[in-house]
Amino acid sequence: MLDQPAPEFELPATGGSTFRLSSARGNLAVLYFYPKDNTPGCTLESQQFRDHYPQFAKLGCAVFGISRDSVKSHENFKGRLGLPFELLSDAEEKACKAFSVIKMKNMYGRKVRGIERSTFVIDAGGIVRREWRGVKVPGHVEEVLAFVKNLPGR
Repeated sequence: MLDQPAPEFELPATGGSTFRLSSARGNLAVLYFYPKDNTPGCTLESQQFRDHYPQFAKLGCAVFGISRDSVKSHENFKGRLGLPFELLSDAEEKACKAFSVIKMKNMYGRKVRGIERSTFVIDAGGIVRREWRGVKVPGHVEEVLAFVKNLPGR
């Protein structure tokens, strides 16, 4: 997927809109896939993207969070955390499948199918320039921001 065109998708988003990846073309974009609204790791990751959002915006980089939760769940999560960016609902796993982030995971000794926490940076031409899979939250957003800052041709 690296250095390849990002797969096109269209998903319902917070704010009553529909997001199409191609509409982000012309700008940098960060897509972060996370397992579930209102869980500790996902809350922390979203708060860190929120806290660093002004720096991403200064670099002309949009941020979008994606999970399988409903738009209603996303609206509540976004409102509770004061997120300045949209969350995308992928209940049918269109984007999840396109970016290959659905994995079998161990949850309390059981195998469950879910989203592997992953982040992608897409350049203004729609090319995937960096991907992180199996993300550990501490320090991750800072690493993404540093990559965006140093991206050639930004």
